[in-house]
Amino acid sequence: MSTTVQTRTVGILIADDHTLLREAMRDVLLAEDDFRVVGEAADGESVVEVAARTQPDVVLLDVEMPRHHPVNTVQELLAASPRTRVIVLSMYDDPRLVQELLETGICGYLHKSVSRRDLVAAIRGACGDLRRVTVLVSQGAFSQAPVTTGALSYREQEVLTLVASAMSNRQIAGKLCITEGTVKRHLRNIFGKLDAVSRIDAVNKAVSASIIRSVR
Repeated sequence: MSTTVQTRTVGILIADDHTLLREAMRDVLLAEDDFRVVGEAADGESVVEVAARTQPDVVLLDVEMPRHHPVNTVQELLAASPRTRVIVLSMYDDPRLVQELLETGICGYLHKSVSRRDLVAAIRGACGDLRRVTVLVSQGAFSQAPVTTGALSYREQEVLTLVASAMSNRQIAGKLCITEGTVKRHLRNIFGKLDAVSRIDAVNKAVSASIIRSVR
């Protein structure tokens, strides 16, 4: 009597706002017998909606997309599809952003320069070992800007950069699609971390520490 061995198929959702990149990634994934693409998305809102509907095993999530803050999107993704494993793909490897995303529960952060073999291995590793986390970034990334406990989060850097552009709390809230109360909370956290006494003081200290760039 013959025995048929069934290979588990991994359902993957691709999220990237560039159609050509999505198509190229789909071709790479479909070349693997145990991979199938269950959906695609081009912005932060739609990736959460598609994930809720398809419940993919893995989401390949681009950092830069419309209507998308990576930390918030990951949190919403995992709430909508708790068993999904999220692998972030990015051209950026700012260690603060990497650390903050790892803290949300992603299982991988890959620089877009990785090879096809590394991408496939990261996907299989994520599905095979729930404790496994893969981080592949450019050489020297973490030595360029070491992460410290008191460093500003990715969102706090966004808020302070907009403060440096002379935007009001209301304008910042509208720009980031958050409430004014949330902006004020971020500013309190920023003041505490930088030991700042005012918005201008916080901006000056952050620029001096190379946390944000000077806005001219």
